[in-house]
Amino acid sequence: MQSRKVRSVRMTVWNIHLLNARNALTLLLPQIRATAREAVARVSQHADLPRFDLVVKAQPGGGIPDWGVGGYAAAPGLIEVTLNPDRFDAALLLRTLVHEMHHLIRWDGPGYGRSLGEALVSEGLAGHFVLQVLGGKPDPWDAVTPAAGVARQAMNEWARLDHDHARWFLGKGDLRKWTGYGLGHRLIAEHLAQAQGDDAVTLSTTRADAFRPAMRRLVGTDGQSPEDEMAKDEVAEDEMADQDATTGDKPGDGAATPASELGDTDAAAADTVPTDRPSDSGAEDRSAQDDETVSTGKPAPGDGDPKASADDKKG
Repeated sequence: MQSRKVRSVRMTVWNIHLLNARNALTLLLPQIRATAREAVARVSQHADLPRFDLVVKAQPGGGIPDWGVGGYAAAPGLIEVTLNPDRFDAALLLRTLVHEMHHLIRWDGPGYGRSLGEALVSEGLAGHFVLQVLGGKPDPWDAVTPAAGVARQAMNEWARLDHDHARWFLGKGDLRKWTGYGLGHRLIAEHLAQAQGDDAVTLSTTRADAFRPAMRRLVGTDGQSPEDEMAKDEVAEDEMADQDATTGDKPGDGAATPASELGDTDAAAADTVPTDRPSDSGAEDRSAQDDETVSTGKPAPGDGDPKASADDKKG
């Protein structure tokens, strides 16, 4: 019988900062602390977490609609979480923290990234990391099916530093809401299908360009591949040359439109959206008693089993 290899857990140092001067989080403090410890413990079974600060604030109606929680890995070593106290769900907070913790790991490698391709890879890896650590179904944004032609458009805009992040990921424009998350999730799944032995942890510091072949394969299943488009261009040019040789140029002839106009030139111009948002102002004004330093990836003594609520998670 083959023995299962047990991963050694490295100590993780992290601080939790609860912005609670107006007591909006008071009733939730025990659950927030326990969930944060559980997230660290679970993630540490799969990967080494860098030192980090977790900032939690309350905002009525805040977070992702229907979830009541939103996370943002604003910079290396920093996670910011916004909670709607009226919709608090520890299981959803847990999934959010695990997602953001993968961003933390990637920040200390190639970074989240500025181009569209880098953002797709970073979000796709974080979504797969949630499944690796917690199981269940993909989160709602990761389960979105991109519309036809979107993969090809993303391939065309892969290296653009001025991509419209809100358009691709938040539904602020002509694309379906959360399109970027769904496409990124499928991109990583396609890569993993051809990379036996890899997972969201082993790929956490892999640069985005390594995932280009997987995107090309997605384009091939989303209509015509880039190679097909190039072949179509060559055929069209040959047909135009033959036509000119036999009949001469005919003004208004629709066949004279080069196929390349329907190819890589259809990428829409994107508005510039900064990828770095400022952290919450007022974070330095928090009360000392609301700050907690934890120096281990395991639960602190007296806090009970950190996995107690995991079985009730949603998604």
